[in-house]
Amino acid sequence: MHINRVSTTYVTLLYEFLRREGRDAASLLGPMPNEREQPYTTVAQWRDMLQRAEAEIGGVGLGLRVAQAITPRHFGIVGYLVLACANMGEALARTERYASLVYDVNPLRLEMENGSFVIRWGIENGKPGQLVDETGIAAMVQLARDITGTDWPVHKVCFVNEAPNELAPYREFFRGDIVFDHPITELHFPLEYLQQPLRQPDAALLALLDQQAETMLERESSGGASGDANKHGDEYRRVLIRLLRGGDASLEALAESFHVSARTLQRKLAKKGLRFQTLLDDTRRMLAHEYLRDTRLSMSDIAELLGYSEQSAFNRAFRQWTGETPAKWRRSR
Repeated sequence: MHINRVSTTYVTLLYEFLRREGRDAASLLGPMPNEREQPYTTVAQWRDMLQRAEAEIGGVGLGLRVAQAITPRHFGIVGYLVLACANMGEALARTERYASLVYDVNPLRLEMENGSFVIRWGIENGKPGQLVDETGIAAMVQLARDITGTDWPVHKVCFVNEAPNELAPYREFFRGDIVFDHPITELHFPLEYLQQPLRQPDAALLALLDQQAETMLERESSGGASGDANKHGDEYRRVLIRLLRGGDASLEALAESFHVSARTLQRKLAKKGLRFQTLLDDTRRMLAHEYLRDTRLSMSDIAELLGYSEQSAFNRAFRQWTGETPAKWRRSR
């Protein structure tokens, strides 16, 4: 059974909104969840939080107001990855791949249609409700405006929910056609937006991660026989780091990067005394230590950077490597 959930980094957006409105967010919603201890919040809990905030604040289009302060950090690791892209087209392709890390409800699909680029969500896993939907869609639009530095309008927005009593806030925010009671959720915008370059205000973070990876490789490659063995694998480790961030660090993907078959790559590795799985595990282990030293990265961020589908899988692997949990290792350092 699919569990509809959203990232806790995304949920913090509502707490920040309430504080700006002069409200006591903790009293209204409960303590702000710790993203390291609780990386996800169920959609049912998120909907309840939004409904309580709406009852407190009042007015139409609460989700639109909440989303206006969205930044890449609210999207966690997906925000960092998007900032590394050259333009909106690349950013949206990366968002499609990793959207479930932020908003795991109905799958996101990107399509071309009649001169527009369309983002679609179905209702396979249910309808989370107007407040949840409008916050999510407005957050995507606002994030795109933020990272491009362009306050562009949207062609059309379609909601699966009933129309509210007042449509003016929606027209003002999206500045395009607004449709309610639609079979699926849709967001249409012009194709030329795909070439819009990004401002990349946080690109330095990814540059830092690259630097950390290079430092790790240099440290692991120094000294003795083990250092020589590590040097033999450096060219593969550097590519594996990139593949891990791209979400596919398989043997086949690594072989393709070197323009050889998987079997040929295995033979090349064997001649150097290396095995693919050992190489992958060692690269993940070394990167994990570097990433854990950067306290800006949550545990779920690190798990994604290392190519794990779930934080629990990263926790198990790290315990096997070190005998302790990632959180304990970070605290002790």
